[in-house]
Amino acid sequence: MIRQQHDFTDLEVGFDVPARPGMDAADIQTPALVLDLNALERNIAKMGAYARAHGMRHRVHGKMHKSVDVAKLQQKLGGAVGVCCQKVSEAEVFARGGIRDLLVSNQVRDPLKLKRLARLPMLGAEVTVCVDDVANVAELSAAAQAAGTELGVLVEIDCGAGRCGVTSASAVVEIAQAVIEAAGLRFCGLQAYQGAMQHHIRYEDRKAKADVAIAMVKETLAALRAEAISCAVVSGGGTGSYPFESTSGVYNELQCGSYAFMDADYGRILQEDGARIDRGEWENALFLLTQVMSHVQPDKAICDAGLKVQSLDSGLPDVFGREDVTYTACSDEHGELADPGGTLKPGDKLRLVPGHCDPTVNLHDWYVGVRNGKVECLWPVSARGKAF
Repeated sequence: MIRQQHDFTDLEVGFDVPARPGMDAADIQTPALVLDLNALERNIAKMGAYARAHGMRHRVHGKMHKSVDVAKLQQKLGGAVGVCCQKVSEAEVFARGGIRDLLVSNQVRDPLKLKRLARLPMLGAEVTVCVDDVANVAELSAAAQAAGTELGVLVEIDCGAGRCGVTSASAVVEIAQAVIEAAGLRFCGLQAYQGAMQHHIRYEDRKAKADVAIAMVKETLAALRAEAISCAVVSGGGTGSYPFESTSGVYNELQCGSYAFMDADYGRILQEDGARIDRGEWENALFLLTQVMSHVQPDKAICDAGLKVQSLDSGLPDVFGREDVTYTACSDEHGELADPGGTLKPGDKLRLVPGHCDPTVNLHDWYVGVRNGKVECLWPVSARGKAF
């Protein structure tokens, strides 16, 4: 299909984009994902400085933003060494976008996906994948040999999340030895990400879970040393737990993702001093911009951000910068706002902080980057819908 060319007027945005560079932020079409570029850059630079100060590598999580542009900004401003992906299709997007160090932090078992994974190094990327089953080692080796490439391997430990990963040091040793002996594979180390603890509100609860994970890693490293197996990488740590992994003495790579955008669910967790992490530690940089479309009832307004533009798996969004207005419910295309003071009117725009940034981002085609009241850039959500 040939897309018809269109000449923009001063007031028009276009048929399929919410904004264009140079326009006033007040004119962004809603609902839209908006990035506060100043806040985003400060978050990225801050995490980069933290990682360097603690002798850690930072491999940012691409599943959070699904954006080649954001990943490159994280490399430029935060010194990120590469990107984690959860799916082969995500990794393909980042590889084609020029990201040269990729970890598929998940298991790959399907034959076609194995072929695609093994071909990724042909795009100039160094590729590593997680394994928790000896049988998978043979599958990966066969795919790598068929493609004439090499894949790095991290053996995954289930250190509390209860998803993928082995639970004993002896199982790690068995898989590591199989990787070392397999053609086309390179044993790189351990994947020890404890996802279940990330959203525990209390600092003490997260620390207790982290202590268990760290103890498992230490036991596993001792077992590998006993077999003279070198372990170059111990990767893990998220936005809710990175202080624990980075001071553990055993982890050397972080996988933080949501710190860059900060959503409502992460924002609620508490630091050691009892303060919320979105009150000083990290700034809200991602917003769902919405517009009031109706205010028939005196104490309730209706906006255009409903279920189709946000994920509610972690709860309703917060209304940023407003104490007098609350987002209370939604349907497919409508959001309900409690407005007891009757301060809102049709046409008013509000910035919502999504409950969970990752699945919300996956519902959109574009990020609108804003700085000082002007649209500076329009970035595609490059890996949107890449779920296989």
